[in-house]
Amino acid sequence: MFKSSQQTLEEFKVVLLQLPKDCYSKPCETLSQATIGQHTRHIIELYQCLLSGFEFDEVCYDKRKRDKRIETDVDFAIYHLGQIQQLLEKPDKKLTMVYELNGNREEMESNYFREVMYNLEHTIHHQALIKVGINQLTHVMLPDSFGVAPSTIQYREQAV
Repeated sequence: MFKSSQQTLEEFKVVLLQLPKDCYSKPCETLSQATIGQHTRHIIELYQCLLSGFEFDEVCYDKRKRDKRIETDVDFAIYHLGQIQQLLEKPDKKLTMVYELNGNREEMESNYFREVMYNLEHTIHHQALIKVGINQLTHVMLPDSFGVAPSTIQYREQAV
């Protein structure tokens, strides 16, 4: 799980480094005018919520910073992806997930390993959207695995 997460984030960094500078924060029509940078920030900030909440046994994905610098400065985003890679591997423990729904605080039990897996799947989902944006805005060739779940890759390999 940690290895897959770290590999996915590493591949993400490599892809971001290939982008023309002007496309990272350029609105993309097929993404409802969202940017690759906004999707990247969203990925990073969910991991940051998990890592900062680990210490207090409580995670709230709703209380993200929404740091504009992450969504406009690709080098800053890559730095934060590297930080996540370094800090991600931790022991499993119970966590309380907190959600703000219709003005009410809701809580749910989870654990660190489950939330790492959630973040991995969430990252892959957003990478699939980012792939759409990259394909619209650039001619960058992406790895076949970018934005594809590991189980899908395994299935495709077995089907050959």
